[in-house]
Amino acid sequence: MESSEIMREQIFEVINNQISDNNPPETRSTFQRLMKLGYSEFETKQLIGQCVAVELFKVIKNQEPFDENRYVKNLKNLPKEPFDD
Repeated sequence: MESSEIMREQIFEVINNQISDNNPPETRSTFQRLMKLGYSEFETKQLIGQCVAVELFKVIKNQEPFDENRYVKNLKNLPKEPFDD
């Protein structure tokens, strides 16, 4: 398995946990909203995964704390690509 596939599976696991724990609740509501817009489950998780990846990048590379406000803002703006501001 390629490293990109491993990373995708790990990000999808984060998303699944957020949805099942309803924490933050915006992940579940974003998932439901995107599915209603006609995105497949895989496409929906890919879109949400972009938001997760922005936060992971900031935490790992810049040693910044997880910014839930930015994460939620990016979720609410999907399917537009997330920003890392």
